Amino acid sequence: MDVTNGTNCGGKYTRPGYCPEIFDEMLCWPETLGGTTVNQSCPKKMGYDSRRFAYKDCLENGSWFKHPKSGKIWTNYTTCVDHEDLAFRTHINHLFVIGYSISLAALVISLAIFFTFRTLKCTRIRIHIQLFISFALNNLMWIIWYKEVVPNPFVTIRNELWCQALHLVVHYLMLANYMWMFCEGLHLHLALVVVFVRDAETMKWFFALGWGAPFIIVLIYSVVRIFILKDNYMCWMADSYYSSWILTAPVCISLLVSLIFLINVLRVILTIMHPNSANPAPMGLRRAARAALILIPLFGLQHILIPFRPDMYDPYEHLYQYVTVVVVTLQGLCVSCLFCFANQDVHQAIRGFMHRKVYRTTRWSNYHYTGAADSAGVYVVNGSSHCNNVGLLSLKRKSTTTVKL
Repeated sequence: MDVTNGTNCGGKYTRPGYCPEIFDEMLCWPETLGGTTVNQSCPKKMGYDSRRFAYKDCLENGSWFKHPKSGKIWTNYTTCVDHEDLAFRTHINHLFVIGYSISLAALVISLAIFFTFRTLKCTRIRIHIQLFISFALNNLMWIIWYKEVVPNPFVTIRNELWCQALHLVVHYLMLANYMWMFCEGLHLHLALVVVFVRDAETMKWFFALGWGAPFIIVLIYSVVRIFILKDNYMCWMADSYYSSWILTAPVCISLLVSLIFLINVLRVILTIMHPNSANPAPMGLRRAARAALILIPLFGLQHILIPFRPDMYDPYEHLYQYVTVVVVTLQGLCVSCLFCFANQDVHQAIRGFMHRKVYRTTRWSNYHYTGAADSAGVYVVNGSSHCNNVGLLSLKRKSTTTVKL
């Protein structure tokens, strides 16, 4: 019997002089002879050492001991607390909140830039916008989760409806985030392989995949947990093996396919780009390395390393936690820097905006500047430029098209 699941705990016939089987929201305690104390391994919970034991007293009259202050049946989990580990986990949770907050601020600024300038409206930027929205919402929900649920054990024990709903929202936005990272990879793959694609139709499929597919997955997940496994305790924090795979499998598949997309991009760089260069191999290797560094955070491929987690008391477990904080929480900051703050289209739009402000009272007020401040730029009468195809890394395929990363 799974002692951490209360689905099949309690409600059974109890022999006279015995305390009944009971689930206390953490462990299922078996029928116990009156006047004895029963113990179990502590639950695998933040701040608890599962190598220690929790205790529960069965009184001689066949009733469980009640706390003198609360008057409720009480289990002694005080022996489970590992104060040193609890302090470390609390510190890590605080770092998660800080990291998510930094990324959230960068993402909000990036979205403000994308929405402010009408010139930033090409398909690539529209996909970036949806990815950034999923990042921002996901980060915000994780901040709420780490502030309101994780450090408050009584919230999980009460298992209120808002806490269960928050669990579903967090996982929906997490899946949406992974799906939009996958859409980034798919869009680049289509641009390299298909070359000419219908942007309007492509965006419809991306919206369905990025926002619709996660909703269906989370709906199936919630139905399985509520009606089949009947596992809706403790704010759903303790996933069973079967239900967790409903969420994990789509993420693993998206990361695997995104890895294939990355390999294909590197293959194109190494085999097709710069065939007429005097020394193509080093140039291709440099561009391949640059592409990998840019695309890994965009596709979320760094998450492939996260499942390889050391055991709780492994010497490297603390190092793993710190690396996870950096890799997970600062991804939003990383993509904001690479695909907004370092984006040439954004730089050009801002320069054009500044020049319009400078010349708005002159005869140049009806002209739009398209070049750099110190370059031979082009002024367009009452016009608007569109996203160009020259970016952080441009891939030219035999002079037919240019793909921007």
